[in-house]
Amino acid sequence: MKFICLQENLKKGLAIVNHINNKNINLPILNNILIRANDNDNSIELISTNLEIGITHQLRGKIEEGGETTIDAKIISDYVNLLPEEKIEFKEDNNEINIKCENYKTKVKGESSKEYPLIPVINRNNFCEINIFDFRKALNSVVFAVANNDNRIELSGVFFQFQSDVLTIAATDSYRLAEKKIKIKNNSINETNIIVPARTIQEILRIISNFSSDAQSLESDIIKIYLSDNQILFSLDSVELISRLINGQYPDYQQIIPDKYKTEVEIKRQDLIRAIKASAIFSKSGIYDISLIFKKGVVNVYASSGQSGESSIDLNGDVSGDDNDITINCRYLLDGLNIIDSEQVIIKLINNNTPCAVVSRDDDDYLYIVMPIRN
Repeated sequence: MKFICLQENLKKGLAIVNHINNKNINLPILNNILIRANDNDNSIELISTNLEIGITHQLRGKIEEGGETTIDAKIISDYVNLLPEEKIEFKEDNNEINIKCENYKTKVKGESSKEYPLIPVINRNNFCEINIFDFRKALNSVVFAVANNDNRIELSGVFFQFQSDVLTIAATDSYRLAEKKIKIKNNSINETNIIVPARTIQEILRIISNFSSDAQSLESDIIKIYLSDNQILFSLDSVELISRLINGQYPDYQQIIPDKYKTEVEIKRQDLIRAIKASAIFSKSGIYDISLIFKKGVVNVYASSGQSGESSIDLNGDVSGDDNDITINCRYLLDGLNIIDSEQVIIKLINNNTPCAVVSRDDDDYLYIVMPIRN
């Protein structure tokens, strides 16, 4: 195998695929990246897998001889990152890899690709298309609410509900819930629900960020999503990521979302964030409790602790409906407020024993729910 490519392109490709490589004692070849040169279509592929997720990146370059090998992901990445931004000549013979770039020359031991796990091939008949940047925003607005423990495996992933022209994405850890709806283009996926592992979502966000830092390099601003029985494939630009799905039934979270509210408050988001952070200093350690008290024209943000003292801050707010109050985890509330990017937010509640809803005044497609702390 022999090919020539630019250091910049190889460096970027390795950064995309090598993130899922972890030290694997039982299957050491998973510490490697598979490099394949296809002389029939003049494509260079970088491939990595941890058996749960597989990533393939197509690299631009000139192929002089086809072939494939595997190489330690950390060694090749660390070395290529230090090379000059010039052409790299990559040559492999009997799993000995020679790399040359200007006055840099090195030999690296490779391993046969025969033992490298195959990346699954899925049927590509069922797919939809979504704007990459809308998709990234949607994922970022819910993934933080995923449960961090494995007690309920279905809560360790992100819920996807495919409908004819809308994709609903949601996540919950049973203490808070985030839901976002986005438009679908060219959809051939039947109405269905799936659960995508949080690690997969984090990887696709990382890959999108790699491209969005240089949006002009994108050939298309569309991401394609393909579904099979137990796998999902994301395809964007030169990268494909395939992942297993989580088997299980996602909880029917719609039943905890109130149909009607007794109190609605519109308030400046940044004012509320500042007041919550100030009062949070005086919340109880480990509980992070603050109280929001709503009266006509005023929102009071209050917290007290026997150890540190207390804080009471009055903010101007447009309060409609009943006077009301709720005690809530300030960290959870701040997570939702930080995702919303409008100047004004609306808080809705029934009473201090029911979930509190936070929405943007400018975005009807995002909903954030926080459970109260019951006294």
